[in-house]
Amino acid sequence: MQRTPVLRAVVAATVTAAVAIPVSSALAGGTLNGAGSTLVQPFVQTVWAPDFNKSTGDTVNYSGVGSSAGIAAATGKTVDFGASDAPMTSSQQSACGCDEIAWALSATGPAFNIPGITKLNVSGNVLAEIYLGTITNWNDPALKAINKGANLPNLKISPVFRSDGSGDTYAFTNFLYHTNKTWASKVGLGTQVSFPVGTGAKGNSGVAGVIAGTPSAIGYVSTFYVRQTPTIHQAAVENLADKFVDPYIQDIGAAAALVTHVTANAQISIVNPVWTPPKKKGAALTPTEKLEQIAYPISTYTYAIVPSQPKQAALLQQFLNFAISPAEQAKGASLVFAPLPKQTITVDKKTINSL
Repeated sequence: MQRTPVLRAVVAATVTAAVAIPVSSALAGGTLNGAGSTLVQPFVQTVWAPDFNKSTGDTVNYSGVGSSAGIAAATGKTVDFGASDAPMTSSQQSACGCDEIAWALSATGPAFNIPGITKLNVSGNVLAEIYLGTITNWNDPALKAINKGANLPNLKISPVFRSDGSGDTYAFTNFLYHTNKTWASKVGLGTQVSFPVGTGAKGNSGVAGVIAGTPSAIGYVSTFYVRQTPTIHQAAVENLADKFVDPYIQDIGAAAALVTHVTANAQISIVNPVWTPPKKKGAALTPTEKLEQIAYPISTYTYAIVPSQPKQAALLQQFLNFAISPAEQAKGASLVFAPLPKQTITVDKKTINSL
């Protein structure tokens, strides 16, 4: 399958937006307030909110404050909906009394700033060793082995991580947890972990900014923010099929397509999809095997976190159904969001209409 880079989004202001952006209209209508994930922030603020306002006259305000803060806001009923790229824990679910609706599909992953280098391959083991502090220089043998021909400099690596509670951190550490035993035993996974080395920054825009300003830096960031920051580059990540994959729309979609059964109020893990080698050497790949070969291993759903009995149920249902509609999902490509699979939309609608 041929892969072509996704067009860079043109809404640069979204990268630095960290507060609510109201959408006004001459039409009188209702208002919804949301907060949470900075990964989904560009989609909400530059596509769904203005389109919904134009279509209905209703206003949607959204603050990109991080996934953990979004869950907390939904739990405290200070917003009509939260948003998170990490599924809620059982204790969070109990405290919130909320439903999770997979409403967007994108990816997070390593981005770097190395003078003179624009392409880089990394693996889960290499990333884990960098953040464990074991691999400290860019010309380390482990990096040179998977970057044949690249003139990697003898320069100290500067790792960057999210300092706030983040769904990007959850997806990234989930990947490391399943690819490196030392990471799994010493650090673990979650929206916030104790990184052994590195510099923390708040939000996707914060991490992208630190990477951009630090020659020799590497960090994990939502793909949209990489495309918005010309001085940093996305690294290709090795999947279980031993392919180094970039987070293009079709590769993100392939990871999601491998999940064929989605249950109500689903928490859908699409990190590190399996690879099942053909039983017969040299045999033609099946459709599933073709998806496994190109699946980007740090793809992630992002979820709307909605009270099971919301105060503005009708308006919230209308907005959520609008956001997951094929027409709106199709507008996510320039922001590096893949359309939701049909099986996910079917389950989403059941949950939304039960609110």
